Amino acid sequence: MGTQCTGTGSWPNCSTSTCWATPPTLDSDLSQGIQPVQGLALCTLSTMGSAEMCRDLAPEVEKLLLQPSPYVRKKAILTAVHMIRKVPELSSVFLPPCVHLLHERHHGILLGTITLITELCERSPAALRHFRKVVPQLVQILRTLVTTGYSTEHSISGVSDPFLQVQILRLLRILGRNHEESSETMNDLLAQVATNTDTSRNAGNAVLFETVLTIMDIRSAAGLRVLAVNILGRFLLNSDRNIRYVALTSLLRLVQSDHSAVQRHRPTVVDCLQETDASLSRRALELSLALVNSSNVRAMMQELQAFLESCPPDLRADCASGILLAAERFAPTKRWHIDTILHVLTTAGTHVRDDAVANLTQLIGGAQELHAYSVRRLYNALAEDISQQPLVQVAAWCIGEYGDLLLEGNCEEIEPLQVDEEEVLALLEKVLQSHMSLPATRGYALTALMKLSTRLQGDNNRIRQVVSIYKSCLDVELQQRAVEYDTLFRKYDHMRAAILEKMPLVERDGPQADEEAKESKAAAQLSEAVPAPTEPQASQLLDLLDLLDGASGDAQHPPPLDPSPGGALVYLLDLPCAPPPPAPIPDLKVFEREGVQLNLSFIRPPENPALLLITATATNSSEGDVTDFICQAAVPKSLQLQMQAPSGNTVPARGGLPITQLFRILNPNKAPVRLKLRLTYNHFHQSVQEIFEVNNLPVESWQ
Repeated sequence: MGTQCTGTGSWPNCSTSTCWATPPTLDSDLSQGIQPVQGLALCTLSTMGSAEMCRDLAPEVEKLLLQPSPYVRKKAILTAVHMIRKVPELSSVFLPPCVHLLHERHHGILLGTITLITELCERSPAALRHFRKVVPQLVQILRTLVTTGYSTEHSISGVSDPFLQVQILRLLRILGRNHEESSETMNDLLAQVATNTDTSRNAGNAVLFETVLTIMDIRSAAGLRVLAVNILGRFLLNSDRNIRYVALTSLLRLVQSDHSAVQRHRPTVVDCLQETDASLSRRALELSLALVNSSNVRAMMQELQAFLESCPPDLRADCASGILLAAERFAPTKRWHIDTILHVLTTAGTHVRDDAVANLTQLIGGAQELHAYSVRRLYNALAEDISQQPLVQVAAWCIGEYGDLLLEGNCEEIEPLQVDEEEVLALLEKVLQSHMSLPATRGYALTALMKLSTRLQGDNNRIRQVVSIYKSCLDVELQQRAVEYDTLFRKYDHMRAAILEKMPLVERDGPQADEEAKESKAAAQLSEAVPAPTEPQASQLLDLLDLLDGASGDAQHPPPLDPSPGGALVYLLDLPCAPPPPAPIPDLKVFEREGVQLNLSFIRPPENPALLLITATATNSSEGDVTDFICQAAVPKSLQLQMQAPSGNTVPARGGLPITQLFRILNPNKAPVRLKLRLTYNHFHQSVQEIFEVNNLPVESWQ
């Protein structure tokens, strides 16, 4: 069919010796009236044709689209699809014939035309706007397929032409995305397809699944979206594992936008946790964790904890981390929170996150009323099993801090526990001597022994002997602790009780933020109540400021301020009643790839300076739409992050409507804000995933 160009200039449009120019034979074959020759030439052009050949022969293919022979027209349509994929700028050539081809009754021609229009709409915004005018015609074609059938010879298992139905639904999904008028036109039809399609065969399930995807991707009515979620719920009861996996994956995508509708199928989702297929159980675990909220946290945690005890080892880490995160977010009480974490540490302690120990010690330290309860629970757990290292570390810390409460035995919330000092010391020595203990665990146990020397009433000789043994330990960290503790016994014994006293209560972020908000409100009221500057009122102002700072009555007042016009007091009182608006925080571009950008804008509400509002805006200046866009974020454990649902999951090409998503970050300690972002989306028929860290946020966003 063709020969390679030698670069001598004998072929038109030839520039190098490696290009493939349009051979005269292929051009003449397309112009002949012999159908087999034309079909063979079209197949050659679609499979072997270069971009240059496609540009040269596009007019010939356009003519063949309107030939009377269905065989040639079908071949020409498929060739046009391949040409568009190779040379997207040829879209304008094939726009006019497509509208005419939609009136065809031939199955192959109509199916090929729908495929060609789909390619045109995905690659050209102009084509997308052009074909939105034919949505009523597409709706009528699909309605005819559903009600009367198009051709009986193309029906499969009682479903009328499922291949054509699926292709039309995909095209409707593209045309109705982010377009209100087109979406309203197809709403009734989608409801008809969803209710009348037979689900006893795979062909019907395929049509239903495409219907669900179309409903969720367009601006459909709320009742229609609930119907789509219910269809996915029925898929979960299907005996086919592939259908159940598709249903779980789809529900996971919808849980943010249609949480209440997905919540109705929670029992079925929980049952899927017991699937023997690892991929199904993993999807069910992800969806179950996404369904946890404040109203069902107790019931869901029972199911997830039961699954944690029997789940495969490769899922145990994800399950444990998910339970800890859900408990931290939705815990109804502190005691329930502590019990949940202890259960996870007892069941899968080696699989938890690195910060689980620090989070639990912070939680126990801040719950003063639960100190006795916590130390008894942890002591019992440690006595039963010392192999779970995070559990052993928390138990050793808690025994060291609250060992005196362990010996008192006056906790009414659990069964009475009679423990003497020797048993406690023996248990910690067992941890030190165990071959399963990590160096960090031994450090916790040695520190706990040292703290018990000030909390127990007996002789400290046993503790001193254990400490002296580890002065020659091979582990440098453990040896250093032992040497320091031994020095404390020998030289600074009079200071030991003060140095080893209980850790102060840890302030949680929530009360801190509330207190700061109260102080800000009081300061605002104070600024509004300040009258004209006089000497006595200046003293009262200083007293009020002392009260806001929490100073005691006998605290010393600051030195008197300079009453001159340039002094600080006059400058303070010259301020207007309403504080000036804060300076705007500059935006930050954090990602750019092939026309896709992600920009962050920042706002710090004056009434709550510890709160940072970040708006992530995704834009697309490329020629192709960005679909299935998901942005996920993580922050250091010293911050609290709340992510709101995004405005959508599709960014149209050429500067279409962007996607926005709000992040709420609570930063009471004014620590530098760092973000770790993960972006996943589809662009130009390729799946893209990017994970990166943003550590250059403007200083004004956190100071």
